[in-house]
Amino acid sequence: MSEQQRALLPDISGNEINGLGDKEIRRPRIVYWPNDGTRSEFEKSGGASKHPFGEVINWFRHQTPAVKHVYTDFENRAPRTLDPVAETRVEDSPANWTARVKEFVQGNEGDLVGITKLKPEWFFEGLKVPNLPWVVMIGCKMDYAKMQHVPPSTDDPISAIEVGEVYNKVDRVAGKLANWIRGQGWHGENQGGPNSGQMTLIPPALECGFGELGKHGSIINRKYGSLIRLSAVRTDLPLIPDNAVVFGADDFCMKCRACTRACPVDAISDEKRMVRGEIKWYVNFDKCIPYFNENYACGICISVCPWSRPGVAPKLIEKMTKWKAPIQE
Repeated sequence: MSEQQRALLPDISGNEINGLGDKEIRRPRIVYWPNDGTRSEFEKSGGASKHPFGEVINWFRHQTPAVKHVYTDFENRAPRTLDPVAETRVEDSPANWTARVKEFVQGNEGDLVGITKLKPEWFFEGLKVPNLPWVVMIGCKMDYAKMQHVPPSTDDPISAIEVGEVYNKVDRVAGKLANWIRGQGWHGENQGGPNSGQMTLIPPALECGFGELGKHGSIINRKYGSLIRLSAVRTDLPLIPDNAVVFGADDFCMKCRACTRACPVDAISDEKRMVRGEIKWYVNFDKCIPYFNENYACGICISVCPWSRPGVAPKLIEKMTKWKAPIQE
């Protein structure tokens, strides 16, 4: 870690903010990418955030000039102001609305779409939970070949640019969907990344069937592996929820050490940890973030994940199904 970054680190541990070791269930706290003024407009972000890691985040943004054009490409993201809700409400059945929403997402750059009931515990501590019962989750895949250029650098920023462009795309899809819903006379509000937004996105993505949580702390999808980015739309449009899926990724992670071996700072544990009252895979924030900041957001762990290799996931699912069959018998 550079001395310049070390001097900006707060006294509080990011793991403490994240709830590592907490046995009581509670709502999450924003641990990185706060929404209080730290903005993607690099030159305007300095000193704006009041978050403990705000100065570190601002420092990181200024270390990545080779990708600035992607993360400041606001014309290709969701609009900052959504359209007004139409005065006339269109009525239809939940089944039809669900089909129409999914068709819209898939016809507007989305690779994954799922629906789940909104849960208050997904919202960050201190934020008001909206009276919107449904969450439409959206996923967009990243290009495997481009994501093999990890960790990115000034000389080779290919993977960092790919991450930024897919963040822009998935945010754009959510904005389009929110406006489409509002055009039908229903309420819709969108959330993209990388800023934290109002709620965590991985839990609802797991609930709606996007995949299982991997050892590296990201979702493993049965088609695209770990190379997906997420966005969401919260709405009162009548919908039908999807179900969570289990296809063997968690069991596979128990035995696989690809990401733990590849992590340069040993931030990925081979054992699950207690986090806010739940035992789950956890990445050590205090080890990960300094390296993440000094290496254009890294991306090593999701890129080396065996599930991310094109065409491999179906074979792994078949392998895990055969492995589990004798146990179930």
